[in-house]
Amino acid sequence: MKLLKFYAEWCGPCKMQSQIIKNASDKIKTPIENVDIDNNIMMSVEYQVRSVPTLVLLDDNGVEVKRQTGLLREKELLEFLGE
Repeated sequence: MKLLKFYAEWCGPCKMQSQIIKNASDKIKTPIENVDIDNNIMMSVEYQVRSVPTLVLLDDNGVEVKRQTGLLREKELLEFLGE
């Protein structure tokens, strides 16, 4: 499993999501790849990201398992990741 975290530097909720992830880092075992939508437009298009923050959970084959758009609190984040 891998989590793609789509964000933008100018996005307030994205900054809050990053802080929530940082605070919960000791509980998160899933690798996280940060994707800045302004610097990685092709990946944003590939995953059809239309707003941020967006979290996309991929299985070991790179297939999307689920996604969440909008801010997740720590408890919701851990449930989303299954951790």
